[in-house]
Amino acid sequence: MTTPPGLRERKKQATREALRKAALRLAVERGPDQVRVEDIAEAAGVSPRTYNNYFASREQAIVSAVTADREARIAAAVAARPAGVRLADAVTEAVVGQYANTGEREREALLLITTRTTLRDAFLDTTAGIEPPLTSVIAERLGDAGSHTARVLAASVAAAVRIALESWLRPTGNTGAVESFGAGGLVVPSGSLPDQLRVALAPLAPAFDAAERRTQP
Repeated sequence: MTTPPGLRERKKQATREALRKAALRLAVERGPDQVRVEDIAEAAGVSPRTYNNYFASREQAIVSAVTADREARIAAAVAARPAGVRLADAVTEAVVGQYANTGEREREALLLITTRTTLRDAFLDTTAGIEPPLTSVIAERLGDAGSHTARVLAASVAAAVRIALESWLRPTGNTGAVESFGAGGLVVPSGSLPDQLRVALAPLAPAFDAAERRTQP
């Protein structure tokens, strides 16, 4: 049974959420380039020093409005799947489910992310966070905690998700549009993100299947 978070942890979660909301609200109102870390901290009722305990930049705070706790939710979704479900399918559905289901706040953040190179970079960097919690879940599923297999598989998933997001955020059209992607121009997400994720994750299925076969009695 999961132990409820203590008072200290609940306060930390509340502070992190207040900073996320303040960062996104100010970015929408003023534009991301007109928001300082000090502004976000003040709006959330904390000091800049406290802010730095949670986020390393304003971009991280803004992006966190759409990526908050996603890595843990992906791992939890995999863990919740019945043991009889193929591990490759469990991971794919968990990733697609967490990236495809967005609320109003997440859509606001994504709109900003597609218009700023620094925000897109911060958004893509969050995919690395998938590896640690997913490693633990895969290792438990395989019953092979001492092996590097789970970590390799989880790292491969994180890389595949990043590739899918890069492809999704890449402008369509001519070379000039591609150049604008690197220069901070407007990016119109191309195609279906769930489809992009499934295509990127598909090559990993044989590795997942092989790992499951090796650990079967």
